[in-house]
Amino acid sequence: MSFPATTEAIDSLEEYEDIIAWINDTLTASSSEQDLESLMNLDQQITQLIASLDIACEDTSSQLERTIDDVSRGIPRLTYDLHFIQDNALSLQTSLATVHSSSRAAIPDTTASALEQLKRLDTIKGHMEAAREVLREAESWSTLELEVTSMLTEHNYAKAASRLSEANKSMVVFQNTPDYDPRRMLLVNLQNQLEASLSSALVAAINEQNLETCRNYFNIFNNIQREVEFRNYYYGSRRAPLAATWHDAELLDAAPQGKIVSGQTFSEFLSKFYASMLALLNQECGSIPAIFPDPAHTLSAFISSILSSLQPTFSQRLSSLSSYYADSALKELITVYRVTEEFAVGVVKLMQKIQYSAVPPVKTSSSDPATPTHPSHSRKRSMRMSISFRSGTNMTNSGSQKISSLVDGLDWDQELFHPFLEFQVDYGSLERRFLDHALRDILSNDTRQKASGSDQARIFRERAVDIFSIAEESLARCSAFTHGYGSVSLLQALDGFLKSFVDMWTADVSFAFPGPHSTLQEAGSEDLSGLDYTSQDWQNIQTMLHLLGSARSVYERMNSFEVKLRANLANTASKFRLHRGDPTSFPIADTKGAEQIFEQSSLNSADLHALLDKIDVDPSHIRDNFSRQQGTASSTLGEPLLTDARSAMFEFAKTCQISLQDTILSPLRQQLASYALSSIWVITTEESRNTTFNDLQVPTFSLSPSEIFQRVTEGLLNLPRLFEVYADDDALSFSLQTLPYADPELLKNLPAASLPDIPSHSRRHSVTKPVTLDPEMVSTAWLSSLGQSLLAHLTTEVLPRINKLTSAGAAQLASDLGYLSNVIRVINVESEELEQWKEYVELNDDAGKAKVDTKNDEDRVLNHVARMRGWR
Repeated sequence: MSFPATTEAIDSLEEYEDIIAWINDTLTASSSEQDLESLMNLDQQITQLIASLDIACEDTSSQLERTIDDVSRGIPRLTYDLHFIQDNALSLQTSLATVHSSSRAAIPDTTASALEQLKRLDTIKGHMEAAREVLREAESWSTLELEVTSMLTEHNYAKAASRLSEANKSMVVFQNTPDYDPRRMLLVNLQNQLEASLSSALVAAINEQNLETCRNYFNIFNNIQREVEFRNYYYGSRRAPLAATWHDAELLDAAPQGKIVSGQTFSEFLSKFYASMLALLNQECGSIPAIFPDPAHTLSAFISSILSSLQPTFSQRLSSLSSYYADSALKELITVYRVTEEFAVGVVKLMQKIQYSAVPPVKTSSSDPATPTHPSHSRKRSMRMSISFRSGTNMTNSGSQKISSLVDGLDWDQELFHPFLEFQVDYGSLERRFLDHALRDILSNDTRQKASGSDQARIFRERAVDIFSIAEESLARCSAFTHGYGSVSLLQALDGFLKSFVDMWTADVSFAFPGPHSTLQEAGSEDLSGLDYTSQDWQNIQTMLHLLGSARSVYERMNSFEVKLRANLANTASKFRLHRGDPTSFPIADTKGAEQIFEQSSLNSADLHALLDKIDVDPSHIRDNFSRQQGTASSTLGEPLLTDARSAMFEFAKTCQISLQDTILSPLRQQLASYALSSIWVITTEESRNTTFNDLQVPTFSLSPSEIFQRVTEGLLNLPRLFEVYADDDALSFSLQTLPYADPELLKNLPAASLPDIPSHSRRHSVTKPVTLDPEMVSTAWLSSLGQSLLAHLTTEVLPRINKLTSAGAAQLASDLGYLSNVIRVINVESEELEQWKEYVELNDDAGKAKVDTKNDEDRVLNHVARMRGWR
């Protein structure tokens, strides 16, 4: 293999501005196609080239060092030399002024007068030449119309265009003169005539794809400043079949309103339409470079002209599609958007292809005998560039970045994707409608199953599986339709969707289980004396326990889904972060125009970036954390995302808990139902039987509690036995913090992970996974809550309904309350309000009236007792 001498190779390096171009030319300048087939020879050639470069680097380094040394030695004298030059320049200026004044004084007056006359004659000559040019232009304009008309008659269009171009250049001569407007009008008329004469022939040449003729016509139109008109002719002729296909399409789901058609769907048609359009653009990749000087921009404008000429417009078709599918429109819009993205990817490849064909040839040495002068040289050089591109050299990066930047500067893709922007901005609403539509379908099945008496807890769990499956699909929809820009809307839609699902079940529980359904009591067992439940009560207890167990299961599934949601958002945040650092290497959308549409839309909001910044963590850390949480009660998954859904979940649990408590306490409440109407409150006794000579009252602690209170307290004391039956059921341990009248001190002693936080706007919370608690602790919490609920019912509903209370009645009531106070302490329940009732009921009339006089009206218990005792 031959290789140029080292000296020649180094000398040729000076003729290049780009080292990459020199390497490519040196590697190929003296190599035949047979030589390139030998990799070993190529390796030797590269080795010699590297050696040449090393020699050149050493020579350059030596010369640079010598230059630096020379400059270093010369710098100390530089200041002195500058001052010396300045002094000499001032001295020279003074000498010149002296010589000038002396020379003017030496010239005779006659000579000076002759010189002035010569200057005046030169000025007159210049004016006369300018006038001659104007006269020539005027003469040319006088024959312009006749000449151009004759050329058009002879079909000599090129000369006519050249003549009009010259006339247009001369228009500047008539600027700001009365002749400007008439001549301008004449020029425009002649240009119109030339365009009219060429239009039919131009259209025929375009349709026949006569590239040489089209190129000539382009030059003619360019000469008469009608390039835009030529492009309109070209674009209109080439896009006509596509526009007709679009207009005449029979679409099932995107037809104009009021028009009923049967045929293919819009997504099916669009896929075929894009295939035809891509085939046309492939043809244009061979035609446009032969006609237009800017092929990439021309192809971009051609695509934009096709899209803008469609009737009905793309936006109208999308609107019709959305109206046809209504709540489920999002799925079809995503299908259409994906088809459009696939088409855009194909166009990008064509753009890169046509842009490479337009890259100017690499500069080479004119003395290089291997440099061909044939027009095909540029194509060969382009082929060499593509070889380098595939081989992965440094030229690849610079060349691809240059082509990428040129392709990114085109705006065809904005015209393509802009019709989707309206729906992408409204993504949150579309997603919510789609989810609600799916929810209605699921609930319609639930209605049929509920009517048939199916297990409600089982249905709740099964439907939750369906609901979360649908919710998981929304993650892919958000990514496909908005590339993550709709993350905030996605979060809001999912939160509202899951909340709606849980709220519907909460409403069903409230409606179906408002309380005990029957007052007919069955005989209680010996172990549960005082708690005589009906079969309906037992069924309600079982149902509520199962629903609480299902609530626990659904809550855990919500935690698992939120982990997936958080991981998805973390991936989006990472993608956005990488894109901000390097937009070229880490694009968000398939084309630059699509990215710009998103960046300039309202989707690119501060809320979006705040969410992504908050969530931007390693997704593997979240998964590992969740895995560790299986055995660690204190592990957390981060701040909750689905706050409303969680609140709804806890509200559902609370509703089940209240319904379960109502059923459990129903026998005791029924015992208390007639307590306020008892006749013992108005019985009077002789005061002498209850007082001594000094009118001292006899203590009433020896009174026995009433029969009703005895049965109620027996029921309270047997509540722990009831919970022994359900000690192994972990449903009772779920959401203890929502139990009515839950003891705060007791909740503090429970593991933190067993009490999932109820989302609140006032503080930050962490997502936790429920853990199994000690059954004894759970029973204690429930017994405390039941006791407090019964006492609240007694002090707020039962006791205030007593109309009148005599002294004897007050003594009996005080005895009952004292007995109850002692009993409830057995189940670790205390009530300050109960103690107040007992304290005020035990007062005699004088002490009571004195208490009323000293207390304000805000003491509700005292007000009730005063009314009963007649102290006011």
